[in-house]
Amino acid sequence: MQALLVIDVQNGLVHKGDFQKELSNIEMVIHDFKEAGKPVIFMKHTDDAENSPLYRGSTGSELHSSVKKYAQQVIEKQTPSAFYNTNLSSSLDGLGVDHLFITGFNTEYCCLFTAISAFDRGYKVTFLEDVTATVNSADTYEMQGLHIRDFIGSVLHVSNVIEVLEYEEYKEKYRLAPSS
Repeated sequence: MQALLVIDVQNGLVHKGDFQKELSNIEMVIHDFKEAGKPVIFMKHTDDAENSPLYRGSTGSELHSSVKKYAQQVIEKQTPSAFYNTNLSSSLDGLGVDHLFITGFNTEYCCLFTAISAFDRGYKVTFLEDVTATVNSADTYEMQGLHIRDFIGSVLHVSNVIEVLEYEEYKEKYRLAPSS
């Protein structure tokens, strides 16, 4: 069984940039999974630090309006991995999931850590590269010319253990619901 993880699509991250294309892609994949009756699980990162954009209970920690209406199952986490100290594994096992699709924020942290953690737990993993986004840039890492999504996608692709697809490739290979 396939399941979609929608990681940290929260106001405190989404409001830090222009992510309309990524949000549109995320919503289309959510819709695809929902139409096919496949599980969609939302991860929500919360921090206890009051200065965090994802401070527990703040507006920043809430799911963004573009995805909130789809969120029937939400699991909170406090680390980059969606598996660490959460009930994600037991939820997936209960659903019979063996193949996870990774989308959300931040590409190089929570999406990457979760993809690797999922593989380590025996799941087939498909990382939807342009269905992830990051609030960081080449300047954040002082690495001029760095395109974070492409870099993370390349690293995962070269690993030969995690499938990396662009949204258009996903549609061709996995489109679960009929086109609208």
